[in-house]
Amino acid sequence: MSAAIVLNEKMEKASEIALPESFSGINPHNLYLYVKSAQAAMRANTASVKGRSEVSGGGRKPFKQKGGGRARQGSIRAPQFTGGAVAFGPQNNRNYNQKVNKKQKKLALNYALNEHAQNGTLFVVDSIAVESGKTKDAYAMFKALNQRDTLFVKELLDEKTFLAFENIQSTYVIEANELNAYLAANYRSIVIEKAVWENLVSEAK
Repeated sequence: MSAAIVLNEKMEKASEIALPESFSGINPHNLYLYVKSAQAAMRANTASVKGRSEVSGGGRKPFKQKGGGRARQGSIRAPQFTGGAVAFGPQNNRNYNQKVNKKQKKLALNYALNEHAQNGTLFVVDSIAVESGKTKDAYAMFKALNQRDTLFVKELLDEKTFLAFENIQSTYVIEANELNAYLAANYRSIVIEKAVWENLVSEAK
């Protein structure tokens, strides 16, 4: 059974908490759908080309219809001409959003957390706080985990803790309501405050 690692104040392993059965046996396709939806929502949607009505020039017929031995043409704004319009090109009014329902979102997050638990990279700690507001203290907390990168999930994020972690590229600290499957899958390890974890477990039952 998957288990989260409980850490003490020194960020050392103290015990383990078994994950509820509802976290296991989830179809990984739920995570795929959520990540795909999140990435689609982040698309800039700035790709756009000009159609025939937007290209300048071409107010008259480029040459007469007959007698030239060439194919008839009506305007130099046509796609086959250099500087002409683009046929069926991308427009910035396209909607890339992909709907994922609430149940799938919860299943995706639970699956991602269960994967971390199985890999030994899901940690639970009483409190994530850097009262000094110093980056070196936040870095010492991260360094003690011995992980490549870490997502810290705090119940309520205070300014000092936020500033302490802000300049550490390998970490990201968020409030509980910001936690989602995309962030959980994007980081190699997760540290969650005990209050947040208990809330996640109660919602999964």
